[in-house]
Amino acid sequence: MPSTHNRDKPWDTPDIDKWKLEEFKPEDNISGQSFTEESSFMTLFPKYREQYLKSIWSDVTRALDKHFLACQLDLVEGSMTVKTTRKTFDPAMILKARDLIKLLARSVPFPQAVKILQDDVACDVIKIGNFVTNKDRFVKRRQRLVGPNGNTLKALELLTKCYILVQGNTVSAMGPFKGLKEVRRVVEDCMRNIHPIYYIKELMIKQELAKNPELAEEDWSRFLPMFKKRNVARKKPKSDKKKEKKVYTPFPPSQLPRKVDLQIESGEYFLGKKQKEGKKLDEKREKQEETTAARKVEREKDFEAPEEEVYENKLKKDKKDKKEKKEKKRSRDEDGEGAGKKDKKKSKRSKKEEDEDDH
Repeated sequence: MPSTHNRDKPWDTPDIDKWKLEEFKPEDNISGQSFTEESSFMTLFPKYREQYLKSIWSDVTRALDKHFLACQLDLVEGSMTVKTTRKTFDPAMILKARDLIKLLARSVPFPQAVKILQDDVACDVIKIGNFVTNKDRFVKRRQRLVGPNGNTLKALELLTKCYILVQGNTVSAMGPFKGLKEVRRVVEDCMRNIHPIYYIKELMIKQELAKNPELAEEDWSRFLPMFKKRNVARKKPKSDKKKEKKVYTPFPPSQLPRKVDLQIESGEYFLGKKQKEGKKLDEKREKQEETTAARKVEREKDFEAPEEEVYENKLKKDKKDKKEKKEKKRSRDEDGEGAGKKDKKKSKRSKKEEDEDDH
């Protein structure tokens, strides 16, 4: 049976752009009536965003009033709510408003987040917290996505034409649908230990190929780089501890005593219920006394006077040094004079003895 759908369509001319998104106006709502039910969305926000949201909330209400949407900020509960009103004519705008409050909660600044209300802008919040269990590894891979001085992120933004913000356990992206798809692929693979530089190279080549109209209907796979994963064997650090060789014994190790056996040995097994409770209380009190004594010693450490350096008056010290030097000088002079007198006496005696011998 021949198809009845293959008919001439005089209105379908080649100059029509079928992918163009036209603005939704009040005239497009043919019924002209308000929505039968109220639609609302609520998003929680972290405590550190409270101050910023308070400052920009008047701008948020002004932006949503243009599309006849109501919004509410609850600081007690820590939530943002958007809902339709009786004047709302665009049914898709409530979804855009939901994305707006979601982006504001994820630390996207308001001047950037408000662009989501445009028809040609979409958003994607990518969760990256569940990819890696080790916290240090997670931080390293997240930093790898940002790059040195944020260069990797800037390159991705230029190639995908998207705004990207890495915050905590999420990556927020805004832009065209095609760019968002690339951003998600790069982010998820980065958290799976594939470096984003490979994708940046691939995107740069694709951008150059798109400029050539001759290659529009050809396969680009031959131009794109093929990166093979290489498992490089890394040397493990040698442990200094040498394993001691155990003596081989064919017999199994002796069986450990049961809890009941230990209680029988200590005599606890034969105690009554009250005695057991009393023993436990005594042990508890002993532990409490030990901890209180240890804490008391720690507290008293703060009140111990620190060792202070003895203050010495430099002027007095200089005076003492001068006095000591003078005294030493005097003693030396006195010793010199005494020795001179003795030498004179000795010389006189020796002269007398010589005269006597001559006579």
